[in-house]
Amino acid sequence: MPQEKSCGFVVYRIEGEAPLYLILHYGEGHWDFAKGHIEIGESGIETAKRELFEETGIEEIAPVPGFVEKIGYFFTHEGKKVHKEVFFFLGETNEKEVKLSDEHVEYEWLEYEKAVEKLTYVNAKNVLQKAHTRVLQVLSQ
Repeated sequence: MPQEKSCGFVVYRIEGEAPLYLILHYGEGHWDFAKGHIEIGESGIETAKRELFEETGIEEIAPVPGFVEKIGYFFTHEGKKVHKEVFFFLGETNEKEVKLSDEHVEYEWLEYEKAVEKLTYVNAKNVLQKAHTRVLQVLSQ
């Protein structure tokens, strides 16, 4: 069975006292985080930074140390079942403006509860829940 690996970021920025999370509306219809395939010679964090820039135009991202969440799922591509693993890092930005790639049709910066509601997949909601817990820990330090 074919295998794929991708990396991405759960991106947040602080507005007032609340963290806002960036979620993207993909052309296929679902809402998710910025992510993409690992290129030869890249580390996971390098992939996540490159994909974030390619998909959103965001260059300034400060990864939160120690946060990596892995999800796995299956999908069908050209009649073949594919197993995909995605590693998500957590990162803070001060950039507000987003320049979407042609993979996406819109984006939103949302507070945690609204972001959870908007995300399409349960595994993405679970990643956001863990990320939000970590963000609250960082903010309380």
